[in-house]
Amino acid sequence: MNKFLFLTIVLIGCNGLFAQDEYIERQGQITFFSYTPVENIQANNNQALSLFNIKTNEIAVRILMKAFAFKKTLMHEHFNESYIESDLYREATFSGQILDFNEALESQTRIIKGDFTLKNKTTPIEIKATITKLKKTYNIEGSFNVLVNDYDIKIPPLLSPNIAKKIEVSFNFKHVPNEK
Repeated sequence: MNKFLFLTIVLIGCNGLFAQDEYIERQGQITFFSYTPVENIQANNNQALSLFNIKTNEIAVRILMKAFAFKKTLMHEHFNESYIESDLYREATFSGQILDFNEALESQTRIIKGDFTLKNKTTPIEIKATITKLKKTYNIEGSFNVLVNDYDIKIPPLLSPNIAKKIEVSFNFKHVPNEK
């Protein structure tokens, strides 16, 4: 009976240790920027959810598309109604792995390799990211480019010269231990 009690305590203790392997960011920052000859387009989103497992080096991100905020209301409407169709495609996702991640280092630059999905189109991408460890948090930041054609984003021919074919996406996530 004592062996059973001991084993139960060990397993409960280990479960708490494994929980510390998972980190979460509930209000991750995503920004996209598009240079155009007429007017630059920029939007910010602070409702990205990200999970990061420091043992498996896996990272997953979910971005609510309607949460992007623009300087102009008309840009917000066009983005959601015409380009992203956010009523049909509510979110974009990324799942991947941080290559050669070392949890002992306070700062490191690494490649994150995975799949980005937007409008139900998935493409493999590689992202150069900076990872900084500060006490019990991991800050992960970087940027990557999204090609409009890869995700079936339709641009009317009349507006085509005014909208970039490549959009720069930047992110900043402050992951904290995930308390279950």
